[in-house]
Amino acid sequence: MAEQLDFAALWPYWPELLAGLWVTLQLTVMATVGGLATGIVGAAIRSGRTTWFSRIWGAYVEIVRNTPFVVQLFFIVFGLPNLGLKMTAGEAALLAMIVNLGAYSTEIIRAGIQVTPKGQWEAGRVLGLTRLQTFIRVVLPPALQRIYPALVSQCIIVMLGSSVVSQVSYEELTFAANLIQSRTFLSFEVYLVITGIYLALSMTLRQLMMAAGRKWLGVQT
Repeated sequence: MAEQLDFAALWPYWPELLAGLWVTLQLTVMATVGGLATGIVGAAIRSGRTTWFSRIWGAYVEIVRNTPFVVQLFFIVFGLPNLGLKMTAGEAALLAMIVNLGAYSTEIIRAGIQVTPKGQWEAGRVLGLTRLQTFIRVVLPPALQRIYPALVSQCIIVMLGSSVVSQVSYEELTFAANLIQSRTFLSFEVYLVITGIYLALSMTLRQLMMAAGRKWLGVQT
């Protein structure tokens, strides 16, 4: 006889799920802001003249893009303390997500900058703007318009990757799901619910970010 599903047994654990969801949302927002800021700075550095600093930043990008996120997380959590840099699980999780998104967004934004006509840089100089002012006011906005959908997708990927931080006992959504499953043994029900929550969160976040892009950057969708 087929086993019957028992979603009702999960109802008492909704507070834990909501608490984990709130932590995931906080992580996502802070990592998105920090990662995109890092990416903009990195793209500016990588798009300029080749210097020792741009080479170091390029090495950082290559290392992050060619290693698993879980290895990066474990290095921050377990490796950095050996250098005297001790952090809580939450601080380490946030740093790992910012570092990861920063590397990927550096290359995405740089791709948008590279296709910017050189005439825009020259127009900025004619107007008496410094190179930094030209980058921020003239070059960056249209570059972000071009690559914004790809940037949003990368932010979603990082949000979904936040589930990995449950491996360092940080109490986000996946950690809550694992805890509930260990108490109820309702594996199918628990992870089906979590799948639905992550799906809804991804779709909602994508819609919100695209709406923000249309309003503030004039992104065409």
